[in-house]
Amino acid sequence: MKLRGKQKRYLRSQANRMKPISSIGKNGLTDVWLEQILDALQKRELIKINIQQNADVDTDDVKNFLESKSDINVVQVIGKTLLLFLPSSDEDNQTVSVEVKNI
Repeated sequence: MKLRGKQKRYLRSQANRMKPISSIGKNGLTDVWLEQILDALQKRELIKINIQQNADVDTDDVKNFLESKSDINVVQVIGKTLLLFLPSSDEDNQTVSVEVKNI
């Protein structure tokens, strides 16, 4: 799903007070980590992740990895924190994506 500017602004406003729920450390980017992120996005649709200081990757590496291996949208990058969005396939968990579609 390609996001427009208004949709991204809405998602950023929803994530304003969120804390990162996952982090990337010395193990780097793995398929297991990606599965955990996808599971979290199926339940929440909008999450923040953080890159630790000892990680061998930077934000561009993480963004390219996520967008090439999945349908995850990287909405915002601030420092070492990334805001991720993926509409849930479960209708019970579709709270944010319903609002995004209406914008």
